[in-house]
Amino acid sequence: MKALLTNYHQSPRKVRLVADLIRGKSVSQAKAALAFLPKKSSPAVAKLLDSAVANARNLGISTADLFVKKVTVDKGSVVRSFRPFARGRSGTLRKTMSIVSLELATSASKPAKLTAKKHSKLEARS
Repeated sequence: MKALLTNYHQSPRKVRLVADLIRGKSVSQAKAALAFLPKKSSPAVAKLLDSAVANARNLGISTADLFVKKVTVDKGSVVRSFRPFARGRSGTLRKTMSIVSLELATSASKPAKLTAKKHSKLEARS
């Protein structure tokens, strides 16, 4: 259950703030978080999440127990333009695009090692 968003017109650094917020959450929690987040990339990431859920539904997988397994934001193409500056010089404006890839998994496929580590840390504290 993967979905890909290419050539999104915002820098990867800004989109990663939103991607980090939903990583590891269930689909319903991620949708709720994205609905109230005041960032420009929130609607685009929410639409990408809906696309991944639709892909899972087409494969016949139940959408109730899906969670966001992996979200990566990479640098896409760069649009370069020029602008005049003082004393007859010119400067380059670089508008970087993002490539966002999202992968969902079922909660049954979560690694058991992760929960074992958490339990050992809790036992060590007490």
